[in-house]
Amino acid sequence: MNSPDTSDRHREAAQFLAALDEDWAGLVATVGPCLHAPKPAREPWQALLRAVAYQQLSVRAGDTMIGRFVALYGDGDFPSPEQVCATTPEALRGCGFSGRKADTIRGIAEAARSGVVPTLAQARDMDDEALIDRLTALRGIGRWTVEMMLIYTLGRTDLLPADDLGVREGYRRLRRLDRPPTPRQMTELALPWSPHRTAASWYLWRVPR
Repeated sequence: MNSPDTSDRHREAAQFLAALDEDWAGLVATVGPCLHAPKPAREPWQALLRAVAYQQLSVRAGDTMIGRFVALYGDGDFPSPEQVCATTPEALRGCGFSGRKADTIRGIAEAARSGVVPTLAQARDMDDEALIDRLTALRGIGRWTVEMMLIYTLGRTDLLPADDLGVREGYRRLRRLDRPPTPRQMTELALPWSPHRTAASWYLWRVPR
C-alpha cells in the first residue's frame, strides 16, 4: 500500500498533468488516479537483473523466467551476488535467458560484489545522471535499463525514459500524431511536465489504443 506521502505526490502529479491542456485532462480522467508503485526495498543490482530479464519480453514471460531463476537457489529468496556469480551460464540459460542475457546477469552480479553497482543506501544519495553514467558502463546495460531501476526501485519522481517506445507511442496517441516523436524530441516535449515526469510516463504507458 502506498504511504500517505506517496499518495499525496501522485494526487499532486495527476492534478498538475490534468491542468496542462485538454488532452492531458482527458487522459487523466480516463485512466484515473496515478497508481505508480515503486519497490523501494530492492537492491539496485536486483532491479537491474530484473530489468534485463524483462527486456523484449511480455510481463508473463519475464515473470516465468524470474520464477525459474529464483527457484534455482532453493529457498525462495532472491539469491546473493555471490550465488549468481557461482551459477553457470548453462543453468541461467535453462531458466530461459538467452546467452547474452545470461552473460549480462553474471556481469551485474560481479559488479554488485565488487561495489561497482552501489547499494540501495548509496544509490539514494546519487543523482540520476551519475547513476546512469556509472551503470551503463556495464556490458549489456543501456540507459533504459537504468531508468527503470531509477523509477521502480529508487522511486525517482521526475524521470521520463525518452527512449521508451511505449512512452513515445503513448504521446503519439495522446496528440493523434502520424508518428511518435524521436527520443530527442520526446525529451524536449517533456520539459514542461517537470517535476512530475515519472507520473507523466506512467500515464503515457496507459493511453487508450
